[in-house]
Amino acid sequence: MPSVIFPLMLGWLILLIIPGILFVSDASLFPWLSLDSTTAEALFWITSTGTAPYGVASVLLILLLSYRRLERARFFSLFLAISLSMCTTLGLNHYLKPFFNEARPNAVWLDQHYLLNTDSFYTLSKAERKELMMTAVNQIEFADTELTLAPLVKQHWQHEIGFAFPSGHTLFAITLTMVASYYLLIAGNIWIPSLLFGWSIAMGFSRMLLGMHWTQDVLASTFLGGIIGLVSLLVIHKIFPYIGSMANKLLTLWKPIKPS
Repeated sequence: MPSVIFPLMLGWLILLIIPGILFVSDASLFPWLSLDSTTAEALFWITSTGTAPYGVASVLLILLLSYRRLERARFFSLFLAISLSMCTTLGLNHYLKPFFNEARPNAVWLDQHYLLNTDSFYTLSKAERKELMMTAVNQIEFADTELTLAPLVKQHWQHEIGFAFPSGHTLFAITLTMVASYYLLIAGNIWIPSLLFGWSIAMGFSRMLLGMHWTQDVLASTFLGGIIGLVSLLVIHKIFPYIGSMANKLLTLWKPIKPS
């Protein structure tokens, strides 16, 4: 067990260090990248793996890969841990965003270029915000700025009109990575956890580079995602024996009675 926990915690530490350095150095990744480039479109597809409905497909893919590599009981434990962690992540993200009431970097940038008023923007309904964001995005080309958006990035800006903190995409990626990697490492698989940690890093960078989140959003979400993942593992580890026992009893009760 210690041999599994150590690489898991080390990976989480690395994930924390990257946005931590950016936060301490007060570095901002937006609008550093040209948002009409192929790289920006690639980042859009990375960030889409954490956006509904593609986020569901990401979970199903990890479950499929894990199913082929884990024992049935361990896979069931993984399924429960992922279910618990995802529900916790969604609930926390839904509660914290309106609580902190933080404007996204792209909205602040639009405000600075007199294309949007963030003070009134976040008081509007979701439908009104979408309409206003669409108008602001379409006016970028006429503003005194060199920023241009690729069609996919423009579409993403028009879709993401909620508050910034925390980064739901980062929470999703980190939590899923921590939980799945734990079970896969126990099974002796290294390459899938490695890919998952790389995906989590790319997810955080995509959110910052596309103007969706500040560095503190990604840093805090990386920390919270790790905590949620570890607590979910602990909870499922504690209650799984009881769940397994109940399942066996139900199977015994439902087992067809053979005719004498």
